[in-house]
Parts: sequence; C-alpha cells; structure tokens
Amino acid sequence: MRLGVLDVGSNTVHLLVVDAHPGARPLPAHSHKAELRLAQLLDDTGAIGPEGVERLIGVVHEALQAAEDKGVESVLPFATSAVREAGNADDVLARVRAETGVELTVLTGEEEARLTFLAVRRWFGWSAGKLLVLDIGGGSLEIAYGMDEEPQRAVSLPLGAGRLTAGWLPGDPPDPADIRALRRHVRAEIARTVGEFSRFGAPDHVVATSKTFKQLARLAGAARSAEGLYVQRELKRSSLEAWVPKLAGMTAAQRADLPGVSEGRAGQLLAGALVAEGAMDLFGVDNLEVCPWALREGVILRRLDHMGSS
Repeated sequence: MRLGVLDVGSNTVHLLVVDAHPGARPLPAHSHKAELRLAQLLDDTGAIGPEGVERLIGVVHEALQAAEDKGVESVLPFATSAVREAGNADDVLARVRAETGVELTVLTGEEEARLTFLAVRRWFGWSAGKLLVLDIGGGSLEIAYGMDEEPQRAVSLPLGAGRLTAGWLPGDPPDPADIRALRRHVRAEIARTVGEFSRFGAPDHVVATSKTFKQLARLAGAARSAEGLYVQRELKRSSLEAWVPKLAGMTAAQRADLPGVSEGRAGQLLAGALVAEGAMDLFGVDNLEVCPWALREGVILRRLDHMGSS
C-alpha cells in the first residue's frame, strides 16, 4: 500500500510518501517539503502567532493535495516539539483539525527518541549490537540507547538547533561571548544525562540522524546525498572540532555557500554543530555513522508492525 507520513516539525512540514507492506522495507516514492520554522514563529508568551497558524494550515492543505496526487491511501500525521511546547498547542491542533480534517498526533520527546531508535535498529540490524543514537532536530536533541528495537533509555533535551539559534545567537555572525555562553549551556544540559546512559556500558555502534548531522558530515568530507542511501557516511569528532570555529566566524550567507548546506538551515548550523560536538565529547564518541532513516521511517515502521500483527 502507499502510505504518507506528515511530519510537522520545528523547521519544516514534510510529507514522505512510501510504498510499504508488513515485513518489507518502505520504499520512498515522493517527498514534499515546506519550510515553516514554527520554532521561530512563537510570540513573547511562547504561543504560535496567528501568522504561524495560518501558514501551518496552508502547508498542511498543500501536503494533503500532494498526498492525493500521489495516490496515498493513508496519511500518518504527527507533530513534534514546536507544537508540543507551544503555549496554545490545543488551540492550534483544533484549528488544524477543523480546517484541514487532519488530527495531528503530538509525539512526546521520548516517543520521538524511541521511534527514531526503531528506524536506526531496522536499518543497521541486530549485528550492530548496542546502539547509541543521537538526533538533533529544530527544537530538541534526542538520545537513545539499547540492544533491542525498544531502547533501554531514551531522553529528549531542549537543545534543537533552531531553538538555540533563536534564543542564544542573535548576531550574524554571532558574538563570540554568545557562542561561549551557548557552548556552556549545551554541555551542562547534556552532562546531566550522561550518567543515565553510562551505566549500560559502552555502545558497539554510535549513530546519528537528522539534517544537522548529515550537513556536518558532508562538510567533513562525507559523500553527497546524490550518491545514494547506501553509501556509508561518517563524522569524526576531530573533523567536527576543526569546523566549529570556522562556522562561528561565518555569516549565515557564507555558511549557505558550503557544500551540502541549505540556505534555510545555514543560520542554525553553528548551534547544531555545538550540540553535536558537545554530545560526541561528553559521551566519548570519536566517530559516528550517519543513518538515512530517522523519525518519519520509525513512524511508518511502527504502523506496519501494527498492521502485520492485526
């Protein structure tokens, strides 16, 4: 069957269309994205303002039309941290439901981490052993660890690249004092969770997902996305540490000229790099592998599992 997963994230609204059935890997058939940046459309009270709500409704309509055009039988719609943490989340969800017919499921941060972990486990298989999975989104950082398809520990921290850029790095290029303050904040937040994971022992394989990690790996020399899903892409901490001061001295426009960096994400790449560097350092990770599957695939896989057992 042809399924669509509609991901209302902090940066984008993304419809991923796949051909799938229980027991088989989902095959991507179409992708429709709209940059919305909900995390940056919050007012002083932390609510999504009228302009943001109208834009959200508009892009959901566009995604539904794209799903219809591509013959999607069922759409799985969900929202993550930007909607979850908005002061008017209930009102926003009601407006979307009333005007589009879409009932957005709001995932908790832990659910995000668990579903992303499921996708990574399915991609790498059992031979990968104990997995540590890192995922930097626009609003949050998810960390999960485990040996099975359900992680033994999963946490979500408010360390998304978009959130941190808006709250900590107003300059372009950012002020060095602001960068140092953000670096301290990021590392303090991550350090509080390290002990929760270290008691499980060292992972056999460390994996990262998300656009932020993909762009950082590309800067460090990983293969372009055009070379396909199955090319191994890695990120070494030493390479990342060399890039952080370079990114810190650039404007967003200069970062957008770097290989693999999109104009829409260039402004928040430094904050994402500080989170990635902090996580790799504090968890003692010298090298990680970038996985092409993440939360959206995890949502699809969970749905297929339920279909297969019913």
